[in-house]
Amino acid sequence: MWEKLRVVWAIPELRRKIGLTLFLLAIYRVGWQIPLPIIDQTKMTAFSQGEGGLNAILDKVALFSASQLSNATIFGLGIMPYISASIIFQLLGSVWAPLEQLQKEGESGRKKINEYTRYATLFLCLGQSWFYVSKLLVGQGLVQTQFLADPSDPTSGLSFGWHLVAVLIMTCGTIFLMWLGEQIDEFGIGNGISLLIMAGILARMPGAGRDLLKQSDLALGGAPGKLGIEHLLVMAALFVAVVLGVVFITLGQRRIPTQSAKHVRGRRVYGGSRQYLPLRVNQAGVMPIIFASSLLLFPGMIAAQLANFGEFFRTINASLQPSSFVYTLLYIILIYFFCYFWTAISFNPKDMAENLKNYGTFIPGYRPGKRTADYLEKVMVRITYVGAGFLAVVAIIPTLVSNRMGVSFQVASFYGGTGLLIAVSVAFDLVQKIDSHLVMRNYKGLLEK
Repeated sequence: MWEKLRVVWAIPELRRKIGLTLFLLAIYRVGWQIPLPIIDQTKMTAFSQGEGGLNAILDKVALFSASQLSNATIFGLGIMPYISASIIFQLLGSVWAPLEQLQKEGESGRKKINEYTRYATLFLCLGQSWFYVSKLLVGQGLVQTQFLADPSDPTSGLSFGWHLVAVLIMTCGTIFLMWLGEQIDEFGIGNGISLLIMAGILARMPGAGRDLLKQSDLALGGAPGKLGIEHLLVMAALFVAVVLGVVFITLGQRRIPTQSAKHVRGRRVYGGSRQYLPLRVNQAGVMPIIFASSLLLFPGMIAAQLANFGEFFRTINASLQPSSFVYTLLYIILIYFFCYFWTAISFNPKDMAENLKNYGTFIPGYRPGKRTADYLEKVMVRITYVGAGFLAVVAIIPTLVSNRMGVSFQVASFYGGTGLLIAVSVAFDLVQKIDSHLVMRNYKGLLEK
């Protein structure tokens, strides 16, 4: 392995790409620490360290958006508006004919859709940042007194000028992150947006480690309310097992054998080779967990606001807490639903069957055309069921670890859920990009024996 890493740094072009990527990620991490100018840092620190429901929701959203919602920095919104805009246009591409036609135009169509996505990101940034400054910073009283409309009256609200400045700073921060991601795509290595999200997830590891050490007593059995050495060993083994399971399912494929037709030209015979069509077990990726967790945030927020109006609303609020059975059941149902929904959008068996037919390739035992499309759809429905079950298990593991072992959710989030799936997927994508450079120069890949 050390020899392979030496080879990676010995290739000048690859070394430049990796160095530029690390430099741009370092810029992102610097901006992560710069707060908005209107924030009262003392109040903001107390708020970010609180255990309230709002803080938990902000941390959950920040996990998959490379944002810092509970600390109000210039990159506070992260890359969340760009991800939202990309998802919107991907969904529209399957139902709106003009956008679907653009997707089929190749590189020119892709550039046009990217342009529309950037404009949509700008408008989403303005709306989300205005709501964020109004409801969180002003609503929670986290703004310094001198920036209020009437400094002598703490309830007067933020002055319009400074409100607009805060909104524009956060909007420019997100647009700058979007630009950083595109620079990594073009001049660095790996997917820029995914690497930004992965950097935000991995940056939580030191804080999670500190929390775990505070909760631990490095002795057999441990003190009351503390984790003993046996608990730490069990958690270490569980972490390794979960990572192995995530890697296994992420790389899992259902290989469908295909046969290409033979072509006789002169005295030579072309084609006739047997290959396979790989269908990923986890075709939907991490999107079902993101959709399911996002959709469950809003009923919980509404129920928390109505909890003071009667016993009925307090019961609903208790049922929608992440540790409750009802919440877990709804979470699993939504993950299954969005797995099939996202797979239906991203995987089109008719187009795949038509492409196989055009290239003179067929699946043995099935006629080209409708029979092939029906077979591919049946196979995808079956393996999606397995992939959805895997996502459901991974999604609820952090809650189980947090409840059963008594560790904080920040520590438990590294045992599954969105963060672990994103980190593993991006890591494999990065390794594959590096491998392509090595193989092109006749070197062995990083994962090749």
